[in-house]
Amino acid sequence: MALEATFRQLSVSLHKLHDALSALQVTVGDTPPNDEVALADGLENTVLDMMGTLHEIRKVAQEAQKAVTHPADLDSARHDLTQCQERFHSMEQQFAADLVSYENLNQLAQLAKERRPWTPWTRAFSQGIEQCRGPFDEASRALSSCWQELAENRGMSVSVRNTVIGQKIETPKLERSREIGERVT
Repeated sequence: MALEATFRQLSVSLHKLHDALSALQVTVGDTPPNDEVALADGLENTVLDMMGTLHEIRKVAQEAQKAVTHPADLDSARHDLTQCQERFHSMEQQFAADLVSYENLNQLAQLAKERRPWTPWTRAFSQGIEQCRGPFDEASRALSSCWQELAENRGMSVSVRNTVIGQKIETPKLERSREIGERVT
């Protein structure tokens, strides 16, 4: 795939992830009225934090996409892609630790058992989490494709610099000793 198309696909996949997290944000904020639960507040804060990180990732991904347009600046693209990768990895870890961990899913199940009005919310939130997995995987694959395409294009670029003035020619020592020996005899 062409370099520009690969980076465009990254932006598309990040947009899909944004849509999934936005839907999750709506769900997490739609709690039963007049009944607050610390778990819901913590999940809402996590989703908001992830949305902020994703916003940063998307901005840097746009910069990377600009960097690969003609004339391509592969060093800038690499720098931007590194920032995307680091932030995305951090967000993936946050998703795994704070949303889909066994402990968190167990707490959601307990909340549904103990407080019946929360059952539809916990079900909807769990479904929202599941709907985020696909976009996370797609964005991860898109990042990987960008790295692969960037590496392939980086290998194809050739830069020649001549910094030597003059010429120095050396002969191997063995040949030089034979020449000296022939002259002496």
